[in-house]
Amino acid sequence: MSIWHIRPDIARLNQSSRPTMGTFLDIEFTEIGDDYLVARMPVNERTRQPFGILHGGASVVLAETVGSVASYLVVDHEKFLTVGQEVNANHLRAVKEGGHVTATCTPLHIGGSSHVWDIRLRDDAGRLTCVSRLTVAVLSRDRVK
Repeated sequence: MSIWHIRPDIARLNQSSRPTMGTFLDIEFTEIGDDYLVARMPVNERTRQPFGILHGGASVVLAETVGSVASYLVVDHEKFLTVGQEVNANHLRAVKEGGHVTATCTPLHIGGSSHVWDIRLRDDAGRLTCVSRLTVAVLSRDRVK
């Protein structure tokens, strides 16, 4: 059973996220399943730190991007807005410039007023590089106006 309120195709999802921070970092959505969303990002001059490895902040941007989009897809966006409330990340392994990191986002909690997402980043060899958790607030559009 799918968790998504709306389930766009990947091409439409990538097109609708332009222009944003994700666009600047070349984040690309690659897969959507019944209860997960996947995106990837290159490790290059925009996402690396001076030592030639992935910048931790770029990992957090990828995690928050995929989690925020997942929250948007879960709610009726005519009635609700979703906004990031808290994000954390544990960086477990360095990723060298020239590859990609892939983030897989799955729900830990989908409630009426908040969502909590588990986001796992892996390198091109499939090794876990970062574990992140994102909490998203779900706000009524009536309340925000």
